[in-house]
Amino acid sequence: QVQLVESGGGLVQSGGSLRLSCAASGDTSSIYYMGWYRQAPVKQRELDAKIGREGVTNYGDSVKDRVTISRDNAKTTTYLQVDSLKPGDTAVYYCDDRKYVVISEADDYWGQGTQVIVTS
Repeated sequence: QVQLVESGGGLVQSGGSLRLSCAASGDTSSIYYMGWYRQAPVKQRELDAKIGREGVTNYGDSVKDRVTISRDNAKTTTYLQVDSLKPGDTAVYYCDDRKYVVISEADDYWGQGTQVIVTS
């Protein structure tokens, strides 16, 4: 089992930046991918960024110019930096850690989400 705790959300002004954190605990050695997703009201959850165990990163097309994913040396905490914030970035941001192969829900762990509200 892996437990994820997100932090860093809140109210931010348009044009600003924020840094979200996701701390993992438990059987973190089983995790291969660590990522961040967002879900805006009445929209589907979509990928912002993910990073694999070897450090290869993937970014969502709609945000790749404004977000950066990173992690600590222990590979248990991931960070998502979002710059040039817009009201459209208002969403609940979820941390997702998963094994290399996801066969069931037991292979894919989600945090509780952290709300980000961007004011104009």
